[in-house]
This record gives sequence, C-alpha cells and structure tokens, in this order.
Amino acid sequence: MFVDDLDPPGLLYGITLRSPTARGRLLSVEAPPLPPDCFLIRAQDIPGKNSLDEFEVPVLAAERLSYAGEPVALLIGPEKRSLEDIASECEVLTEEEMPRLGLTSFAEDALLARRSVTLGNPEKAFAEAKTVVEGIYRTGLQEHWYSEPTGALAEWPAGEQARVIVHTATQWPFQVRRSVAAVLGLEQGQVLVQPASIGIHLDGKIWYPSLLACHAALGAFIARRPVKVMLSRYEDFRYSPKRSPAEIHIRSALGEGGKLLGQELNAACDLGAYGVFTNEILDRICLGALGIYRQGHIKIDGKALSTNIPPTGSFMGFGLAQGFFAMERHAGLIAEKLGLNPLEWRKENAMTTKRPLAIGAPVPDELYLERLLDTAAAMGDFHRKWASYETLRRHRRAQGPGKEALRGIGIAAAYQSSGFLYAGADRGLYSVELTLDKKSHLDIKTSMISSNGEHINIWRNLASEILSITPDAVRILPGNTGNSPDSGPAALSRNITTVTRLVELACQAIRKQRFRDPLPITVQRSRRPQWGPGWFQNSLAPGESAPGELLAELAPAELPGVTAEASPAPPSPAPPIDQNAFARMGAGAVVVEVEIDPITYSPRIRGVWIGLNGGKIHSQKQAWRSIRYSVLQALGWASREFLSYEEGIIPDSQIRNYGLPDPEDAPPINIDFIWNDSSPSNGIDELPFSCIPAAYAQAVSQAADHPFTGIPIGARDIWNALRTREEEGS
Repeated sequence: MFVDDLDPPGLLYGITLRSPTARGRLLSVEAPPLPPDCFLIRAQDIPGKNSLDEFEVPVLAAERLSYAGEPVALLIGPEKRSLEDIASECEVLTEEEMPRLGLTSFAEDALLARRSVTLGNPEKAFAEAKTVVEGIYRTGLQEHWYSEPTGALAEWPAGEQARVIVHTATQWPFQVRRSVAAVLGLEQGQVLVQPASIGIHLDGKIWYPSLLACHAALGAFIARRPVKVMLSRYEDFRYSPKRSPAEIHIRSALGEGGKLLGQELNAACDLGAYGVFTNEILDRICLGALGIYRQGHIKIDGKALSTNIPPTGSFMGFGLAQGFFAMERHAGLIAEKLGLNPLEWRKENAMTTKRPLAIGAPVPDELYLERLLDTAAAMGDFHRKWASYETLRRHRRAQGPGKEALRGIGIAAAYQSSGFLYAGADRGLYSVELTLDKKSHLDIKTSMISSNGEHINIWRNLASEILSITPDAVRILPGNTGNSPDSGPAALSRNITTVTRLVELACQAIRKQRFRDPLPITVQRSRRPQWGPGWFQNSLAPGESAPGELLAELAPAELPGVTAEASPAPPSPAPPIDQNAFARMGAGAVVVEVEIDPITYSPRIRGVWIGLNGGKIHSQKQAWRSIRYSVLQALGWASREFLSYEEGIIPDSQIRNYGLPDPEDAPPINIDFIWNDSSPSNGIDELPFSCIPAAYAQAVSQAADHPFTGIPIGARDIWNALRTREEEGS
C-alpha cells in the first residue's frame, strides 16, 4: 500500500512551515491561537537529536537557515484544510544573508570536500604530447516524478509507553529507524519501520523519507495519536532531492595515433545544503571522469560544494553518471579533432583486464569493453551511418544547410559498481536470514525488499531450484525492521548483486544441513566490507612500475549552517574504500541515433542500441524492462528535463512545464546481453545513465555540426547553435 492509503482511527495531519530565506538566521515562528487538538512543533520541542542519522540535516531548523523551503516548524491537527488556513496566518521571521547559488559562487567556506590527486608526471606527459584536447562539460539537475509524493505515517499504539510505528516509502528502513529513534530519544528497538509501496525510485528515496518520517514521528510522540505528513506534488517537486549538477574540465595529452598519455581533471559538483553523501558522490564523479580508459599520468582536483539550494541526492548513477558523461563526450571531441572514428579511438585506449581502478580497487573480471562496443556498433550499424553522416556534415559546412533532416549518431561506454565506497552507521555489514520450516516452507527475511515486486521472483525461483521445493513454498516476508536483518539501502543494483548472492549462499547452506539437522533450520549470511586503500594507493597493474610521484589528499570542511564561518580543515588521508563496491562490475556500450527537424529544430531519437555485460541474467524479461525504463529516464535527462534554481527556488513555470519522458514517445530500444551463466549477476540498471547522455550529445553534435558539451540539449539549444554558426558564416 502507498502511505496515503493508510487511514488509522484518530489520524492527525501535519503540514510543514518553511523558511522564506535561502540563507540566514531564523528569528522566530509566530502562529495565531491554535484550536484544540492542534499543535505547533518547533526545533526546541524535539526531545532528542535534531538531525538525521549519518547526515547533518536538521529535522527542523533551529537557528541557521540554509535553503529556501527548509522546514522550521510543523502544524499538527485533525483537518488538513484548517491547518492550511492556520499556516497562512503564521509568520516565519528571518534575518537574511547573501546566499551562495551555483557552481560559479565558489568560496572556501562552501567547500565540503576536496580530492587533490597526482599520479605519475602529468607535466611531462603534456610536454611530450603531440596533441592536447580540452573541454568543459556540464550536467544539470534531474527530478523524478514518484508514484506517490514523499510522506510518512507514524503511529503511537494505545497503551504503549514508548514505541512508535513508522510507515514510509523508503529504500533504507534501518536508516529511518536510527533517525527516528535519535530524534525521539528512544532505543532503536522501540521504533518499528514498515516500508510502504515505493514504486520506481531511481535511487531518489534513500535518505529523504527519513526526514518526513521524523516529522510524522515527532507529531505522534507529542500528540500521542497517529500523524501523517504528506508532501503535495508541488512541495515534493520543489524540495525533494535532485540529481547533483556538475561541471568537469578535462584536458588530455595525446601521443601518436591518439594514444592517451595523461589527463588533468577539474571537477566541481553542487550538493546543495548540508552535503548528503559528499564523499560518495565526489569520488564517483572523479572516478567516472577517468572513463573506461587506461590512465598513466593523472592530475585531479575535485571539489564538492555546498550551496543554498535544497540538499541534492544520489539519484541513479551516484555521480558516476556525471563523470562518465564528461569523459565520454570528451572522447568524442578527441576523435573529431584527430579525424578518427570515435569507436576505434575508444577501443584502442580502453581499460585492460585486471588493471586496478584509480581508487586502488582491482577490476575483478573481464569487462568485455571491446566486445560490447563492437556489439552496440553492429546493432546500430554505427560504422556506415557515422561515415555517411560525417560526409553530409562536411557537405553542409561547405555548401550551406539544406531543407533535409539533420542526422547524427553517437557511441559511449561505461561500467557500473555494485555497492557503496564508504560504510555508514551499519559499518558496511549487510545480512539476509532464511528459515526452512517443518512443512518445507522457506521464509526469506531482508530489509531490502522492493515493494513493487522487483527481484522477489528471482529470489523465489533461485531458492526453489536449490532446495527442490515449489516456488509457492518460498515466502518473502515484509521487510520491516522488526523481523528482518539490516540489509542496508536498496541502491546501486545491490538487490540483484549482493542480496541475490547472499540468498544463494544461505540456500546452499540449508541444503547441506536439511538431511542432517532437524527442521526448522535458520541460516543467516552476511556481506562484510573488504577494506582496501584509498585514492591511488596501489593503483598500478602487477609488474608495472610507478611512473612518478604519487600524492593523494582529502580536505574536508565544516558544514554550512553548523558554524557561521566554516573553513577547510587541514588535508588528511582519504578514508579506506570498500573493495566490495567493485566486486561485481557491469559494463555497457550504447549507440544513439538522432534526427533534427530542419523546421522546428526538435531532436528525435531514431533508435537506441545497447550491449550489456550483466553476468548471469536471472530474468531476461525483468532485465529488459528495467533497462528500458532507465533508457527513457536517461534520455529525458539528456534531452528535455530542463530544471534550474532561480534565487534558490525552482520557478512555478518550470514545475508546470517540466519535460518528463513519455513512454508513448519511446524510440526503438534494442538490447543485447552478453550471457555468462557461470558468473554471478552484475549491476546494469545505472549503465544507461552513464552511457546514453554522452552518446546522445555526440549524435546531436554531429547532426547540428556543433560541439555540444552539456545536457540537456533541446530544440532551443540547437536553434541557437545553428543561428550562431550562420551569423559567423555571413
């Protein structure tokens, strides 16, 4: 059920009073006299900790204000319409300060974290280079229109002295439990979290539901009645986390034949207020910006910045998507400048097997990058179309544009990890528990249940095959925090990679015991972190000598809003990275073909062709459906989802006109899996976000004969580019 479907007796509603100021100090919250059964809850009414677990995001702002719309108080009462009338009479008094908005407003006190990395001798690489190519690449915000706006219901059962039950659509129920317990000053066992239907989430419901859960639980704690806090569609769009915008400057040194000798990367990402998942997103952006290519001499300067917009989120791709867009689009520009086929340049410079990634984690398996590139190219007839469109492009440049449609084609490749780089409060320990009872019924318990049915049939069929029982005898118990072990957040394809493997291992253990030990048999299997080095430690292949000095440092900073004047702390070693994050790596290559209408300049996707290495595919139908949805969302991010903050607020016009992808307008999507039933499953859901945007941008650039380096790219951008070229030509 969705949260809004739940309607217990005696229900009270909650609405949020918000800051009108993007940055400043909260002076007071003034309200008219309240009727019976109504409550005004401020920060000083919180009995415990005023922040979420793991993230310094205030439940209610107490003094500092860090973005317009930040919650400052809650109104609780029996009638929602009456609460809205009362809210209109409330006044939030603030002392406004100049906000920091956008990546161009960089200041030292806005620095959340920094990566300063040098491997080898980049200066020498650039001195010896035959060609140097550089570019600046930008990716924008992205919103996800959820099946249901974010919300939570908290119940305080009658007769309970200190116990709260929370219902919310979350990917991370144990983080909700820890947050609610800390805010109410309770033991974690006194909080029961029952996940509601989440629908398709795109990793956008990892941490934000915890904030609404704390609001509802705080209301239930004070009123001793059930309280529901649901955002309106308008509120959810304006204040829920968006994909972090990023700007990445890449400068490449190239040798004979376009061989990649060295690179300089300058990356900056806007994490909004408070810096949620700062290290995770920044490291993934930097890592993605190195692409799928062999790297020798490297210099990286990566910055995560705090600005006065609502906290941004992880979103599908967790930063790899932004980084891969930059490097894959850069690869297209390199090929264009050198007059090379972009597919052949990629194959010549692709990452080799078993070479460690830049963070020190080894590439555990063959990624089949060349095979994937060739597969996608063959499916989309890339070689012939690219050569034809290049000829037409040169002809138009010489003769001028005609009235025919403009066509282009692009290609890109990326890999995907299967876990978090850094452990949180759960310390990276994830578990599942299986019990085979006396009637040969198997119960599977995990908190990482996707309530839209995703992966459940895979686990059921896998257990049925191993234990020789019928699928109907396998029960997936509801993933609440009362009867399930902590399986961590359902993100980064961990359901299909980590949890599926744990279910398989537990079933194998039960099979060994079932004829020796009496039933019932309970087995728990866990995944423990395997800590490896941080940035660029041991980052050379076996037998390879270090090309020069190695330097890596991490410079964290205080969070804005916690202190009035924050400054970066002295550099300290980067924390260790869980090498399990790359234990199961998926990879993919994508070809996108585009046609531009010569009258309206609207780009139309003629086709998408994808080659994927997903390891063992348990359900081709489910994998195809998941990839198709990701392709549509990635195309939306690249072509039509224009979104920006103006003075710290998303304008109403952008909310009304936001260009969500329409499944009815989906282009032909062709998918080919590299089948490998002998290997475990790899994550693949995020690969379209890392491949599609760059391939689309390359295709539009070829069609329009203009080097687009940012997304989204729509009709207005194409019109401006063509008009500018015509004016320059005249």
